[in-house]
Amino acid sequence: MATIISPGLGSGLDINSLVSGIVSAEGDPVRFRLDQKEATLQAKLSAFGSLKGALSSLQSAMGNLNSVGTFQSRSTSVSDSSVFSATAGSSAGTGTYNITVSALSAPHTLASGAFSAETDVVGNGTLTFKFGTTDYDAGTDTYNSFTQNPEKATQTVTIDATNNTLAGIRDAVNAADIGVSASIINDGSGYRLVFVSSDTGASNSLQVSVDEGTGTPSENLDTTGLSQLAFNSGATNLQQTAAAQDASFTINGLSVTSPSDKVTGAIEGVTLDLKAAGSATLTVSRDTAAASKAIDTFVSEYNKVVDLMSSLSSYDPESQAAGTLLGDSTLRSIGTQMRRIIGNVVDGLGGNIDSLAALGITTDTNTGRLVKDDTKIQNALDNNFDSIAGLFADFGTPTDALVDFISAGENTKVGSYGINITQLATQGVYTGGDVAAFPLTVDANNDTFALKVDGIQSGTITLTQGSYASGAELAAELQARINGDSNLQGNGVSVTVTYNSGAPDAFVITSNRYGSASKVEITAVDTNTTADLGLSIAAGTDGVDVAGTIGGAAATGSGRELTGTGDAGGLKIEIVGGVLGDRGSISFSRGYASQLDGYLSGILEGEGLIDSRTSSLSDSIEGIGDEREKLAARLEALEARYRAQFNALDVLVAQLRSTSDFLMQQLASLPGARMAAGR
Repeated sequence: MATIISPGLGSGLDINSLVSGIVSAEGDPVRFRLDQKEATLQAKLSAFGSLKGALSSLQSAMGNLNSVGTFQSRSTSVSDSSVFSATAGSSAGTGTYNITVSALSAPHTLASGAFSAETDVVGNGTLTFKFGTTDYDAGTDTYNSFTQNPEKATQTVTIDATNNTLAGIRDAVNAADIGVSASIINDGSGYRLVFVSSDTGASNSLQVSVDEGTGTPSENLDTTGLSQLAFNSGATNLQQTAAAQDASFTINGLSVTSPSDKVTGAIEGVTLDLKAAGSATLTVSRDTAAASKAIDTFVSEYNKVVDLMSSLSSYDPESQAAGTLLGDSTLRSIGTQMRRIIGNVVDGLGGNIDSLAALGITTDTNTGRLVKDDTKIQNALDNNFDSIAGLFADFGTPTDALVDFISAGENTKVGSYGINITQLATQGVYTGGDVAAFPLTVDANNDTFALKVDGIQSGTITLTQGSYASGAELAAELQARINGDSNLQGNGVSVTVTYNSGAPDAFVITSNRYGSASKVEITAVDTNTTADLGLSIAAGTDGVDVAGTIGGAAATGSGRELTGTGDAGGLKIEIVGGVLGDRGSISFSRGYASQLDGYLSGILEGEGLIDSRTSSLSDSIEGIGDEREKLAARLEALEARYRAQFNALDVLVAQLRSTSDFLMQQLASLPGARMAAGR
């Protein structure tokens, strides 16, 4: 009997095609259902991605609207920009100013005598630079006086064998970055070292003192060695080539001076950049263009979201085409919440503009899109510019001019909150003891001390030795030296030093910080520092934080800032002065941009509403993959079973056919069969 080695060989049937057809017929409906399901899920996933992108763009577009500054900005125009330019902040008042510039500011410039080469050795020692007002007559070379600027730290540069050439001193001064620019100029007679103060203005002129380390003061004033670079009351070995000068100008006929050509404070909120002598007119007005643009951008981006949501949830009865997210509860919830936010009146605002409709923005009832009335919006910007800020941003309006709104927290509730102050913030202060009579000499026995300011330890403070004619002069030296300390500068702390002429005569060192972290403590003194300057090792009086209530609930003070609790939780105000007790109230409101921003942040952030939904869709898509794997395994088993059955049938048919052939052969060999066949 023959062996069957190929499916269908025994029966003549195409078993491979039969099995494949049956398995395919079994699996195709399931595959089609899974493909359709996956396509639907992928489309929804893509739709939510598009929605998230549109909502993110809307949130970004609201950034300017959520800033109070957008509605408090000012614009400037200058009739002749070659004379000066100007910028204005939110505090600037609108108006017109006639400005005449007569002189620009200038830096102090000092030049050395001529040297034959840049490599000439000048000398060793230290160069000490002070900044202040110099009374010097260049025509007669008469140095009358110098008044130190207490706001500028005294600076020292060490000159030794590594940098004692003309070029070395130049590089050392520039590398020290002390507010002095050094250069070398060859004027034809030789090479001259030139010092220029980095800041212009009469109060920023230079005093240069030299210490050659010889112990002989007169040698620091001669015309040899490093003393060639001295410029002070004892020696004017440097030549003044340009005096420090303030800028001078008039504003509406009033004379004004400024140490810099960049002038702040002359007109509140306005910065002038003086360029040349001449006259020009400055006009300060409300910058409605920036606010108008921010509103236009918001409306445009909001309408893009509305259009997208409408497309995703649409249904065309004629074509029976449905939007990808038709009937989706998440989409419906987002749309409903956004419409609710922009449809409400903003609570806590005074005045007539407390809604988008009052501003000139309405909602089309058919499409849900925002519609602008540009004329009405511009009229509101022209006449209610400052108050519109509260319509969009977090906004607090204090009734007390010495109370400033800083910010609000996520949980701050809209409303009006009374303010009561029980303690004003103070600064840490150290008051010294009796000071010796003036003129007072600072020498090697009283010229050093150390202190802590706001908990930061200084290095050794070294005063310039010499005779000080008054307490104000020595106070300026103390302040400049303390504020020039690298440890204190690096930590952003500084002090103000004053001289208290009275009972007692004393130096007062005050931290420039407010609050309980504000401290001043003397930690080390020289031999006679206490006896002569009244400074002894001791702690001063620490500052205290502001204290009080906001909305009747105890608030937390930090420096001059007071942060509310309860309904006013997170509401932060600054008490910049005033009296104790009732300080009026602050009305707090949340505008549309603030409310929408908070809502969108919640649904767009990680694990928010949209991410949760897209995560669920992704899980479902992964589940389809699992279903496909299960289907493939089931069809594989089904195919194996069918093949086994058909192969068995094939073998059986082959056996029956073989038996049939055998019987036919046997019958054919019988005698009767042969006779019948022969007849």
